Amino acid sequence: MIEFKDIEKSFGEKQVLRGVSAVMKAGQCNLIIGASGSGKTVLMKCLVGLFEPDAGDIFYSGDSFNAMNTEARKALRQQIGMLFQGSALFDSMTVEQNIMFPLDMFTHNNYSDKLKRVNEVLERVNLTGVNKKFPAELSGGMKKRVGIARAIVLNPKYLFCDEPNSGLDPQTSLLIDKLIQEITIEYNITTIVNTHDMNSVMETGDHIIYMYDGLKEWEGSNKEIIFSKNQRLNNFIFASEFLRDAKDMRMLEAKGKIDNDRNMDELLK
Repeated sequence: MIEFKDIEKSFGEKQVLRGVSAVMKAGQCNLIIGASGSGKTVLMKCLVGLFEPDAGDIFYSGDSFNAMNTEARKALRQQIGMLFQGSALFDSMTVEQNIMFPLDMFTHNNYSDKLKRVNEVLERVNLTGVNKKFPAELSGGMKKRVGIARAIVLNPKYLFCDEPNSGLDPQTSLLIDKLIQEITIEYNITTIVNTHDMNSVMETGDHIIYMYDGLKEWEGSNKEIIFSKNQRLNNFIFASEFLRDAKDMRMLEAKGKIDNDRNMDELLK
């Protein structure tokens, strides 16, 4: 679990985060959404320690990040996996070498043990046998899956995903969403996803916070978001007429189910 309280961050005279608080639970896909400039990327960078908040605190499984010394922070970072927007693979390294890189950096395992772990995570992301390929030989979706494999190779407790569907076609995006969701549940990871992808929001958003102008404007689940009365959130999520019509249909379906359940309860009395 990750909890952050009253996080503030400014750059010069520009205040980007203005007292943001939330609890991100393990075993859930926790999504941060919002328009460009809303503060969601800065918030994620504060959470992973790339930016130091001006005020507030972050708690990893109850331990204050502010109170950690250098050694404690280094140990914590080994428990954090990161999936970057562009996958951030090393072009001159093979898939095997890319995934083994964190093991080389943070463990003293022998080559045989490291290779075994690399093959385990490659199998988990359905990429068995691509060890010797280079990133240039992979499709966009395959690169993302290699990025996921590298992010989980150290068995992290926390997983951060920055726009994991960026540049992918809709079908591949759904596969990546499903893979992240499965891994989150399977390993009980606290997963935080920064996304613009509305399919991700509706399919995997166990817990969602909507950012606007440096503030947390709305919080809830993908089941609750269609009933939101927050106009700015609705304008962001259901930007097109097609999506607004889809929202109306889902609300009618949900209302119909509730009415049917009530009618059934009456009949059973």
